[in-house]
Amino acid sequence: MLDKIQGKVYVLGDDIDTDQIIPAHYLTFNPAVPEERRMFGVYALSGVPLAQAGLPEGQRPFVPEGGAPGEYRIVVAGKNFGCGSSREHAPLALDEAGVEAVIAESYARIFFRNSVNGGYLIPYETPTRLVDEIRTGDEVELDVRANRLTNRTTGKSYELSPLGDILPILEAGDVFAYARASGMLA
Repeated sequence: MLDKIQGKVYVLGDDIDTDQIIPAHYLTFNPAVPEERRMFGVYALSGVPLAQAGLPEGQRPFVPEGGAPGEYRIVVAGKNFGCGSSREHAPLALDEAGVEAVIAESYARIFFRNSVNGGYLIPYETPTRLVDEIRTGDEVELDVRANRLTNRTTGKSYELSPLGDILPILEAGDVFAYARASGMLA
């Protein structure tokens, strides 16, 4: 796992559900087939209206048309990120789109667990309403060891909630790699 993640941020509001993260009609792709797995990244966040993402009309969406990964490494969101169905494809789609971390005020439990168990991305929680502080396109740096997000565009820095017991799972790569490394699986 990286100690630091740097890049552009994509900002979303509250209650972003799994159908907005990866709309159901794209679930026909098979993540076990590499060419089809990539399509989850192409269509990541395609169900979110641009206005809800804080983007003016006419600005390009999360992933440039036909291309993945996109330019955004970190997603900042409000409350209840990943709500809706228990779609395990949601964190996979963000991962395939190039997202390495999501920082939200709170998560739907199943999205949080799917992110960690699959080793797709780092799900940070924040006590600060960052959606009011950070704008889509800002350059940020996430220091995983220090639990700190710095907005390089504005110079402001924010403390994040520690990862706690999920950190060793993320460092191992996913829950199965962690179980093997810790002797729980042969």
